[in-house]
Amino acid sequence: MDGAFEALGDPTRRQILELLAGGEQTVSTVVAALPISQPAVSQHLKVLRDAGLVTARAEGTRRLYALDEAGIEAARAWLAGLGDPLAPFAQPLDALETEVARGRRSRGRSSAEQRRRSA
Repeated sequence: MDGAFEALGDPTRRQILELLAGGEQTVSTVVAALPISQPAVSQHLKVLRDAGLVTARAEGTRRLYALDEAGIEAARAWLAGLGDPLAPFAQPLDALETEVARGRRSRGRSSAEQRRRSA
């Protein structure tokens, strides 16, 4: 995960991701959209690939780059966890609440039965 956020720290890489959000792109398409050289774009794409944010596939002599949905989703999930740090505990806490409620009902029934017996 650290590699993804390190890669996102560079504004050029963020621009490349924005371009790829529109669909697969070749290096030459990305170069045409940005004011940097082809070797620089290739290096940025390598960093993004290594970080798990971009995939590449060969089509003939060209390589097509696209967003790696799994990597993007992992980054998104990590960020969402910052907004609600207790989210991982929501289900276990719900289960605990259910068990506490069952215990109260069970104790309530036991007390009522004891009162009936003693009366």
